[in-house]
Amino acid sequence: MTTTGTVRYWAAAKAAAGTAEEPYRAATLAEALDAARAAHAANPEFARVLMRCSFLVDGDPVGTRDHAGVPLAEGGTVEVLPPFAGG
Repeated sequence: MTTTGTVRYWAAAKAAAGTAEEPYRAATLAEALDAARAAHAANPEFARVLMRCSFLVDGDPVGTRDHAGVPLAEGGTVEVLPPFAGG
């Protein structure tokens, strides 16, 4: 089932996307990320940044789970977090 929600970009991901957030229409995290890559295909840096990111889905870390197996909830939020330096 396809759901809608929000993708939020942080730091380098926000800079590469050119926006802080955008809507998703997808059933899984993999579908949402594929759609984001397609939407930002004109900027190859976006795909490079995305490969280094970690993700939170509704506040829960995705970790090493297969993105195709991570369902998205209606009205949910995907946080795209690039590696952060420092502490």
